[in-house]
Amino acid sequence: MDNLLKILDSLHSEDLANTEHPSIFDENEAYDMLIMRIPVIDTLLDMTSMGFIITPEKSYYYDKGEKKFHVFDDRFNGPYKTIDTMVDRLLKAFSKYKELIADMEEFLYLDKNVKNFMTQWLDLKRDILRIERVMLRTSETMKEVIEYYEGLDDFPINNYVDLHEHLDRTTRSAALQLSKLDYLYSFYNTRTNEKMNSLIFALTIISAVFLPLNLVVGFFGMNTSGLPFAQGDIGTLKAVVLMGTLMIITSIIVYLSYKKVKTPEE
Repeated sequence: MDNLLKILDSLHSEDLANTEHPSIFDENEAYDMLIMRIPVIDTLLDMTSMGFIITPEKSYYYDKGEKKFHVFDDRFNGPYKTIDTMVDRLLKAFSKYKELIADMEEFLYLDKNVKNFMTQWLDLKRDILRIERVMLRTSETMKEVIEYYEGLDDFPINNYVDLHEHLDRTTRSAALQLSKLDYLYSFYNTRTNEKMNSLIFALTIISAVFLPLNLVVGFFGMNTSGLPFAQGDIGTLKAVVLMGTLMIITSIIVYLSYKKVKTPEE
């Protein structure tokens, strides 16, 4: 351990201690440094950066909490098992996002209201975008590791290829869920616009029916002499009959216009 501390570059020490350092594989003469950034899905989405130093004899894992190195006697299997454990947890936890998106999709297809749709959509979009961005670089870093060590006899290439496949699968799954979210957003907007158009159409019809009545009421409400139906005992009845007739005529005209718009021309 003391030998490692002597040869370890101070900049690499800072990188290993950095909790937000992105994935990177740095090749050196005395040792190689590998940092893998993996999403952690618990109650909230978080990210963890795991740092490894790989020497010709063994490898070391830097514990950020204890601020010290833990040694692996097997220089390749030690890092592999540590990273693989975190990736397995990620794959299992990521199913939570898939289930939430599937539920939103089902509710929209059944024409049911999704409570706080936009809030849920934005939260999912933000988290999955972060996962995709981090995993894309992590997967590329693992590919660099495989290409660099694949010629060594003690390098368990099958294990690392399988690990890279898991990383790549998570990246592709995140991209797929983002596509679904975009589709759901378009579907939600379309459905909302249709409901708004139906509401506007209903208000337009109501306005068209009652506009002539408003004109009649305004006309008879003028404080001038010589108004029709002003003389006689049944003037109010005549005005009511006139307004009823106008309402019926207007309703028929609106209905015929609506039927003509709905019926395609042959």
